[in-house]
Amino acid sequence: MNHARSAPSAGYLARAGSLLERQLAGAAAGTEAASTPHIEDMVARVAAESGWAAFPRPYRVMKRALDIAVASVGLVLLAPLMLAIALLVRLDSPGPAFFRQARVGQGGRPFQMLKFRSMVHGCGLRLDGPHKCPDDVRITRVGRLLRRTSLDELPQLINVLRGEMSLVGPRPEIPAIVLARYQPWQYRRFLVPQGMTGWWQVTGRGTKLLCEHIEDDLYYLEHASLRFDLLILAKTVGAVLRREGAF
Repeated sequence: MNHARSAPSAGYLARAGSLLERQLAGAAAGTEAASTPHIEDMVARVAAESGWAAFPRPYRVMKRALDIAVASVGLVLLAPLMLAIALLVRLDSPGPAFFRQARVGQGGRPFQMLKFRSMVHGCGLRLDGPHKCPDDVRITRVGRLLRRTSLDELPQLINVLRGEMSLVGPRPEIPAIVLARYQPWQYRRFLVPQGMTGWWQVTGRGTKLLCEHIEDDLYYLEHASLRFDLLILAKTVGAVLRREGAF
C-alpha cells in the first residue's frame, strides 16, 4: 500500500519536541491527559478528505452493546482478582496500584488509559524501540507476572465501560509518539474507537512500536464487523494463554 509522506512543518516538529521533552521528564506520563489539538485537527481533516468518519450505525450499536455487556460482567466477576492484584502491586514496590497514562482516543481526543502498575513508580517514558522489551529493568517482580499473563490490562475494562475504549480496535497511542512520528495517512486509525485488543495483537503482538502496526489497524478498519470482532476476541484469548509477545 503506497501512501504519500509529507514533510512536517517547523511548528509541527516544535510541538512534538516540546511534548516529547515533557513526557520524558515525567510530566505527562501518568496523571494528566496531554493537550492534543493538533491531533484532533488532523483526524478531522483526514475524515473530511476520506469521506469516511465512522462505522455504520447498526454495527456501532452492536459493538457498543457488546462492550457494555462484557465490561460490566467482567468487572463484577473479576473484582476479587483485581482487588488482590492491586494489593500485590502495592506490597511489591512503593507507589500506586494503578498506572494512568494519556492516550489518544477516537477522534484524536485524549483520555486517561488505566493499567495495573507493572514498573517502578516514577520511571521515565520510553519512546525509542519496541513499546516493551523482555529485559526492561524498570519492571517489578509482580509487574513481570502481570505482563506475562496480560492481567495488567484488566483495568481498561473501566475505560471500555466509560466509552473511552472498545474491546476491539486499534490500540490507543501515546500523544508524543503521534506528534513525533505519524504521517497524515496514519491518523485514519483514530477515526474509530481504540481497543483493548486488535488485529495486530493477534498477528504480531509486542514486537514493534504501535505506530509500526498502522497497516494492521487500517486492515481492521476496512474489514470491521461484529463477526470480525468476535474472531479477534477469540484469538486474543489464545494469544494470552500462549503468552505470545507478553513480557
